[in-house]
Amino acid sequence: MDASPSVERAVERWVERLAGSFDRIERCEVVIELPHRHGRQGNIFHVRIDLTIPHRVISVSDGTALDHAHEDVYVAIADAFRAARRQLQDHARIQRGDVKLHA
Repeated sequence: MDASPSVERAVERWVERLAGSFDRIERCEVVIELPHRHGRQGNIFHVRIDLTIPHRVISVSDGTALDHAHEDVYVAIADAFRAARRQLQDHARIQRGDVKLHA
């Protein structure tokens, strides 16, 4: 989809919030797609976020979820960034040793 200034601002606000909770983000790439759906009503936005942190890349994608709430681009963005935040929090817990991993 073509970039919209309001969507870009929304993404920038989410990136700032994410960076505020995890200061080691080196790069953040956000892709928002509106796939063509032949003969179906309601277009569902797909959001992919790739975060580069030291020694790791975290990718968040809603894949092909048919969540009709994602017909609203802002809901799709929020859900993707919340998932990214959870993955960053999990990563931080592992780095601190709060989570034991199976060998």
